[in-house]
Amino acid sequence: MEETQIIYKIFTRLAVALGTLNGLSLKEAKKLTNLQFKEHLFQKEIKVLISAIKKDEHEIIEQLLEKTILVCDELGPNRDYITLIKILKNIGVSISEGHDQNEYKYTNSILDRFQKKIKAINKKIPLPPLFNMMMESRSLIEWSSIYCLYPFIPKRIKGKGKPVLLIPPYLGDDFSTSFVRKYLKSLGFTTYKWELGFNMVKSHYIPRLEEKLADIYQEHQEKVSIVGWSGGGIFAKIMANRHPNQVEQILTIGSPIWGVMDMKTPLYGLLEFFRGKSLKERNERFLAELEPIPIVPVTCIYTKTDGLVPWKHCMEAATYRKNIKNIEVFGSHTGMGANASVLLVTANMLSANIQGKKIRDVGSNIERYLYPNFWKKAIKTFKTKKPIVPVIK
Repeated sequence: MEETQIIYKIFTRLAVALGTLNGLSLKEAKKLTNLQFKEHLFQKEIKVLISAIKKDEHEIIEQLLEKTILVCDELGPNRDYITLIKILKNIGVSISEGHDQNEYKYTNSILDRFQKKIKAINKKIPLPPLFNMMMESRSLIEWSSIYCLYPFIPKRIKGKGKPVLLIPPYLGDDFSTSFVRKYLKSLGFTTYKWELGFNMVKSHYIPRLEEKLADIYQEHQEKVSIVGWSGGGIFAKIMANRHPNQVEQILTIGSPIWGVMDMKTPLYGLLEFFRGKSLKERNERFLAELEPIPIVPVTCIYTKTDGLVPWKHCMEAATYRKNIKNIEVFGSHTGMGANASVLLVTANMLSANIQGKKIRDVGSNIERYLYPNFWKKAIKTFKTKKPIVPVIK
């Protein structure tokens, strides 16, 4: 919550000032702002920040706007900024609804300027560091060791025959997802291959994927969960945006699922070599479908040591809605299909979302040692000498 508190301490003042600028009393503006955080991840903490606002600041709204943008810029690119845009837009709509829009030109200009500045900030995500790229070679160890580790991976989850469609990464085929499928199948999930050969991340796969999704949905007479690794997560998100009535949830593994038009990755050279044309040039409309957030539950697994895809592009806005989760694991990008922690998170999140239960970043017993979140808490515990034992609920 530390970074979030830095942002929201100034942002809540801007949001309330937007209300008082348009004729609301301070009390009314604070109430309207509070309503916008109903589904927010840090609703309780932000409510305290709003309560602490004691005066009308609409006269300095330009200063508040500049300060909010400055804080976002200093903290760096973040998908969660989309939540800030949504909140300001909702406040603007609530205030202006049913009125002459010409009266709200200044309010709309504030919203437009804020959105443009945030978009510019989020274009600054850098290329993965050279060290991460070089460390992608460890995927050979990850794929070799999974044969030894697999028998010891806990099998506590009960899949109950729920359908799961798995989509491979760029240049990968169904073999790429073999361990994930094998593990999910051993837990009782009904798994489906993508069966479209090597994934070249082209829009012409979409009609066939839509047909496959519809067939699985009809066969089970229930919604389908979709798991996509890397480029496969792109299709998972598009399917969820197009067919939320057929999709139970999506789970992406090291997938760039937003800002792909401006993404910096060593993969671009490879993409253009095989395609003969720029990725942006060929797929602008296709990639634009990635920007909206699906209404279904979303889980994003990512690693900060990803050597191919900037990890910030692999996280969805967890503050946007309570059923959006980002879970960090250890490992390389190309080894995620053979990563024991990825297998565990995939099964745990599929089960938790289907059952409507909550899940924390780590499991119990030996599972917890596989996650960066455990070690962060362990270090904090060591310093404070207060035991913290993360569990799944």
